[in-house]
Amino acid sequence: MKFGQWLGILALVAAATLLWSLRQSLIILFAAVVVAIALCTLVNWVRQRLGCGRPVALALGLGLILLAALLIATVVIPPFVGEFSQLLAKLPDAAATLAQLLRTGLSNVGQMIYGQGDGNLSWLRDRFGNVELGKINFGGQDAGRTNWLASLMGLLGLASGLGGAVLQGLFVAAVGLMVAIQPTPYREVVVLLAPSFYRRRLRQVLILCGDALSAWMVGVLISSLCVGTLAAIGLSLLGVKLVAANAVLAGLLNIIPNIGPTLSTVFPMAVALLDAPWKSLAVLLLYITVQNLESYVITPSVMHHQLRLLPGLTLAAQLLFTVIFGPLGLLLALPMAVCLQVIVREVLIRDVLDPWKRMRPT
Repeated sequence: MKFGQWLGILALVAAATLLWSLRQSLIILFAAVVVAIALCTLVNWVRQRLGCGRPVALALGLGLILLAALLIATVVIPPFVGEFSQLLAKLPDAAATLAQLLRTGLSNVGQMIYGQGDGNLSWLRDRFGNVELGKINFGGQDAGRTNWLASLMGLLGLASGLGGAVLQGLFVAAVGLMVAIQPTPYREVVVLLAPSFYRRRLRQVLILCGDALSAWMVGVLISSLCVGTLAAIGLSLLGVKLVAANAVLAGLLNIIPNIGPTLSTVFPMAVALLDAPWKSLAVLLLYITVQNLESYVITPSVMHHQLRLLPGLTLAAQLLFTVIFGPLGLLLALPMAVCLQVIVREVLIRDVLDPWKRMRPT
């Protein structure tokens, strides 16, 4: 290999190493881009409805966002916080009740198999013997024995983490707003980084990525609202307590596919278990029905003209981006997967693979 080729390889390795070291900053910038596209989607919707200019539409869109935030802060958040705190308080009791049911079930199974004694199932039943009502004993350790210094360090770490999260959120909101005000100049900066022969095509690919993200956001918003409404109706019919908190959680966690719906099922099942075991099973069946309706009826109806992601690719993207970027990667796995699907389809397949001609034997 020539010296220029070795130099190019070294430059490529250095660039890859630099991108890897900056991956946390890059994921934050991508979050700002997602916020900017969401604002642009709202601005375009306002312009189509009112026929006004972009500055006026942006001001009206920000006004709608502030109005919605005010309504949520005054109407939704106070009862949600109260019910969610009650929900968390009920989880230990629900775990103790579940452990008691498991012990009783194992004892009955042991009597059916081994007669009067529990036989070889006694060791499994004893695994749940340390659970007391309202308190879970993990390995006999008492959480109250932690000293004040460890508690203080934990509080300082929590405050530091919350402060960093707040600063990152403010940065994402500020950058997203600046990009939403004038999106074209920022897009052109990215286009100029490409070779001159590919700039027109790259501009088209970026526009397609923005359209796909916009369509995905609208679809997820409608889907989450439908899931939260269906969950609220079903829980009300079953007579489960804390309906508002569980419905809001179902709608919010629906944004994270595969993992979110599973987590949203835990809380209402815990509350229902304290009333009657059959209610917990009914809640599980309810959420399975709601998720099937969302997967096979609501989402196809909302996104029949929009970008669809295969479930296997969605799960793989969540795993991959969580390993690379951490918790923020899990939250942004779907937007990144949407963009990657467009890039692979337009750049790799249409621009690289499709033009290749089959080599004919001479």
